[in-house]
Amino acid sequence: MVTFDTVFQEALGHLRAEQRYRKFRSIRMKPRSRPVAAWQKPDGTVQDVTVWCSNDYLGLSQHPDVQAAVAEGVELYGAGVGGTRNISGTHPAHIALEKGLADWHGKDAALLFSSGWVANLSALGTLGRVLPGCVIFSDAGNHNSMIEGMKRSGAEVRIFRHNDTRHLAQLLAAAPAGSSKLIAFESVYSMDGSVAPLREICDLAEQFDAFTYLDEVHAVGLYGPEGAGIAAREGVAARITMIQGTLAKAFGLVGGYISGSSAAVDTVRSYAESFIFTSSLPAYIAAGALTSLELLKTADPLRTRLFHQIAALRDGLQACAIPVIAGGTQVVPVLIGNAQQTARTSERLLEDHAIYAQPINYPTVPRGTERLRLTPSPQHSAAQINALVSALDRLATDIGWRKAQTRHPAPHAHHKASRHYATSPS
Repeated sequence: MVTFDTVFQEALGHLRAEQRYRKFRSIRMKPRSRPVAAWQKPDGTVQDVTVWCSNDYLGLSQHPDVQAAVAEGVELYGAGVGGTRNISGTHPAHIALEKGLADWHGKDAALLFSSGWVANLSALGTLGRVLPGCVIFSDAGNHNSMIEGMKRSGAEVRIFRHNDTRHLAQLLAAAPAGSSKLIAFESVYSMDGSVAPLREICDLAEQFDAFTYLDEVHAVGLYGPEGAGIAAREGVAARITMIQGTLAKAFGLVGGYISGSSAAVDTVRSYAESFIFTSSLPAYIAAGALTSLELLKTADPLRTRLFHQIAALRDGLQACAIPVIAGGTQVVPVLIGNAQQTARTSERLLEDHAIYAQPINYPTVPRGTERLRLTPSPQHSAAQINALVSALDRLATDIGWRKAQTRHPAPHAHHKASRHYATSPS
């Protein structure tokens, strides 16, 4: 007789042996005190810690205007909508937010989803299925949600080396005659902070008549005019066929969206099962996101402060010879290169220094490139930056990873083909 729990425990044991078993930390952000949070330890005691791994990039989750909009939305609209978008679940706040997001990106239409992950799953899963003879050209560094959407579509997927437009051009030129071509890529890549060569990709898309699908989840709110993203910053938003984004990072809430032509968005709306058969976002979330959107349009002072803190952190790490992957985005990866050492560093930061930085291991990144993914915010102080740098300086020596790769690694070249079939999300 099969003992199912034995099977499950064996499967979990494999993850533990490879240092891939995920441990949740109970972290409660404290009102008006970001980035300080209350860490509830396993024994029930609580300790204040400084959070260095949040995607709430500008701290809007604690902005009083956003909180007021959410509170008022709960009071006026209730805690849930009680249905799918097709069955009693479309609220005027959804429609207003979709219009606002479309206008922000210079597109005809937008569509909301319960998360950015579901947005990618739904959109790519639908586009690859509906476009005749579709071949998807996917950057090797694409996120799990994009990969799962491509797999769901049933379309052929050809992977080009990360940010390598020469390789992309070769693959496009070799595509079957008469095939529909879709290029799927991100603007800011979440684990190394690299930025896609958007203009070159747009040039190739126009040369080969390809649909462009751009994930901007780590860019919206932070870059470009009114924070509309890297495509807006580079002046190519009109050349991108569909832009996907999230409400869960710079917006400070939860949810995802796509924006594009009316026909493309309506096709996803009408064909994507993962949109059709799920309950819609609560209206109070849409109300809060509308407020966040207006704040982001005028958030240049916050963005300026953010990039000042990014530079200060990078300068401090480099001064101490701490291996950090080169770049200038809000993602600051400290490269340790060993799963056990990365886990131990994270534990020591939390237990000895009251600093929370979650370890990032395979399959989110390739084996041998394990890291701490640090995300400075406008609210981090100079003292908090110095404390983090000092702690990492000490731990790099104590744990013995200071001589990890000091060059910029090629984190996508040897492993991302397999990541396109990974089942463990980042």
